[in-house]
Amino acid sequence: MRGKVTLSIAAITLTLAACSPPDSGGGTTPDGPVPDKPANPVTLNVLDVAGNLQLTQGMIDDFVANNPEVVEKVTYTKATAPELVGKVKAQQDANRVDIDVVLTGVDGLAAGIDQELWLPLLPTHAGRLTGMADYLPGAASMQRLAGDHGVTVTYYPSGPLIEYLPDRVPDPPTTAAELLAYAKANPGAVQYARPSNSGPGRTFLMGLPYLLDDADPKDPEKGWDKTWAFLKELDQQITLYPSSTSETMKNLANGSAKIILSTTGWDINPRVLGTVPKQAQVGTLEGFHWVTDAHYAVVPKGVSTDKQAAVLSLLAWMLTPEQQAKAYDKGYFYPGPAVKDVPLSMAPADSQAAINEYGRPEYEKLIADNPLEVPLDAKALVAAFDRWDREIGGSKVKK
Repeated sequence: MRGKVTLSIAAITLTLAACSPPDSGGGTTPDGPVPDKPANPVTLNVLDVAGNLQLTQGMIDDFVANNPEVVEKVTYTKATAPELVGKVKAQQDANRVDIDVVLTGVDGLAAGIDQELWLPLLPTHAGRLTGMADYLPGAASMQRLAGDHGVTVTYYPSGPLIEYLPDRVPDPPTTAAELLAYAKANPGAVQYARPSNSGPGRTFLMGLPYLLDDADPKDPEKGWDKTWAFLKELDQQITLYPSSTSETMKNLANGSAKIILSTTGWDINPRVLGTVPKQAQVGTLEGFHWVTDAHYAVVPKGVSTDKQAAVLSLLAWMLTPEQQAKAYDKGYFYPGPAVKDVPLSMAPADSQAAINEYGRPEYEKLIADNPLEVPLDAKALVAAFDRWDREIGGSKVKK
């Protein structure tokens, strides 16, 4: 993966090492030492709030099949990112935590860090997670956001992109000002989902300060004057904000939305699935910077040390190149792998076929030629979501 990043693999290794020496053995947590493997095979309960299982369930299932002495079975449940904190906190308050692993995007990661829900996995267990040393530069930068509390399992450059059908939008906007002008001329035609529950919505929120040359793209409180003003003006032309990205895709297909905010994965995968017509096109706006994205595995406080041992073994497995190749999926998080040296040719045959047919050759050049920016840190992201809900679109979110 090429492009400008703010943190190298070496830098993140030094950051982890500076905290304390990596533990090559069991490691300890506030609840005691974590063994190399559980005393008996465990059941792991995995909660997905990011759609990540589409990329990683095959990795997890293969681990269970190949390591029956570690994990007996895995149960999978799904929820939305805004539901995550309430679910985990209720279990912790009752001292009955039965969620062992959460697969989350930056939104759930940030909210959980803010509420101090996650166990610190690093640097104590860095010696078990050797695949982290092989992160792509962009994935290493995304790992910085997790601090000690999560492990990056999949990565992509994300967006923000605009997506449209060329027969309905023959002359698409090429600047933020043109996008706003289009929205004013076509009320209700521009759409994005609530940022706290949408990768494209979140990426648009964080990408706007770069498009608008705002004072400080990393400070939504004091550095986003142009961004908040733009969003308020755009809001006057928006009828509703879907609560999920998938709804914006359906609306693009049925014509109730003519331009939606998208990302590489949300461009490719819905066309593979037939949700969006194959002929849909994407574009960038002048001043475009990629806002990168990742999915993380986090472990709630209260999970037993035996289960922690199983989770660490699972994560080590997931970070091998052979398993990472499954993250190409059908373009959902394109490209998807978080570690280097995982070409498309290593992916399953159906992934290769889907991306060869529905992928876009121009993405390689776009990734190479435009800066890669990490998202806001946990505190700033929560503040941005809260302000968007209060001042922009919270009252218009479709439930």
